[in-house]
Amino acid sequence: MNRTLNAMYFSATGTTKKVVSGIAETIAKQTSKTVGGEIGINTLDFTLPGARINPVSFAEDDIVIIGVPVYAGRVPNVLLKYLNSITGKGALAVPVVVYGNRNYDDALIELKDILESNGFKVIAGGAFIGEHSFSTILAKNRPDQQDLAIVADFANQICTKLLTQPEFQPVAVKGTAKPYRKHYMPKNNDGSPVDIRKVSPKTNSNCIDCKLCVTVCPMGSIDAEDVSKLTGICIKCGACIKKCPTQAKYYDDQDYLRHKQELEIECTLRREPELFL
Repeated sequence: MNRTLNAMYFSATGTTKKVVSGIAETIAKQTSKTVGGEIGINTLDFTLPGARINPVSFAEDDIVIIGVPVYAGRVPNVLLKYLNSITGKGALAVPVVVYGNRNYDDALIELKDILESNGFKVIAGGAFIGEHSFSTILAKNRPDQQDLAIVADFANQICTKLLTQPEFQPVAVKGTAKPYRKHYMPKNNDGSPVDIRKVSPKTNSNCIDCKLCVTVCPMGSIDAEDVSKLTGICIKCGACIKKCPTQAKYYDDQDYLRHKQELEIECTLRREPELFL
């Protein structure tokens, strides 16, 4: 396989990174065994704001494993401008979405469409499960070993495809063709939709002002001078809460908390990865 292997992801809490890196590493390892020699991986982590400033361009000899989390059943709105700035120029692509055990709805087909519209040839796609950004209970510690075994099998199937097929047919993935379904919205006790987009975390007295939350916020929204303040939007990715060493970050919005509890109660049945080749 005379191609450059690229692993590209947005991963605030590490779950998407784990899946994308697992796919790329297995492809590299399997390819090295088959054709001989070491296969390197070019990693492009676009989680932090600085990594999304300049567009990236690929070429026909590239294969790109690209992953994003699922927000409300779709590709996160905050990533659309950046994703649409990436050009494929005939590169092969494997879109990957990671969701918190509720549903990925139209996220995978949306990411696939973005890539194809920007000149990529999509040869496979997958939807995987990661611990929900709102919770430490829902899909706890996923992707787990069972998931990673499926990741490896998926990568091996991709590798076989790369090594045996001179031409690639378009891959169909699950989802609603344009127009996509509307973003999933939680509901209150009366069954009316509620908008939690402007909800942001609070900071309690446990804070030791270590500034870790400032460095991990993918929107660059936490004020470095006063970490209890936001200077931009919060996408509720969970990074500042899950990575805080003193558990100083929390949410107190009632609609958010109700939705979190609802998810933890209603979405406990283990969902499994879905693969498309």
